[in-house]
Amino acid sequence: MKIYTKTGDTGLTSLIGGTRVPKSSLRIDCYGTVDELNSYLGLLRDQDVNATRRDLLKEMQDRLFTIGSHLATDPGKELRQRLPDLHAADVALLETEMDRMNESLPPLREFILPGGHPAVSFGHVARCVCRRAERLVIALHDEAPVEDLIIMYLNRLSDYLFVLSRQMAHELGVAEVTWKPRT
Repeated sequence: MKIYTKTGDTGLTSLIGGTRVPKSSLRIDCYGTVDELNSYLGLLRDQDVNATRRDLLKEMQDRLFTIGSHLATDPGKELRQRLPDLHAADVALLETEMDRMNESLPPLREFILPGGHPAVSFGHVARCVCRRAERLVIALHDEAPVEDLIIMYLNRLSDYLFVLSRQMAHELGVAEVTWKPRT
């Protein structure tokens, strides 16, 4: 199978369902940003500190692919194939994992700045990309229906990535970088 088709050379691409849209459209920006986030989760998964979380992070990547497939679908077209589903249990899993990590973390009393260790910084970059994806999907939802569960998942995933960044710092034995405002 060839990777290049040349059908996008004029700045258009096809959604699932066949509709051609500009590559600059909000829908393309949404699933492109989810794809970027998925790449950052792969980078996080590859960090030694996340060896025990590799399967969990892979599951999150799978869910992001599911989200991407929904965002890449023309909402006005009837599909022949069935898209993979996102479930409320996927959001609940993120909440459960955050609760578990928070049990071993000190209470949050200050704002945390990204940094302290490359793995922690990667986690914060992923969190920021996730927030951007969430904002874009919300903007898309103003134009065309997007499943509420997609927005919920992205919101909870960004929270998870914040807690994961704190957990990685804890496990790596590095101090969290805190914000000290000038007075």
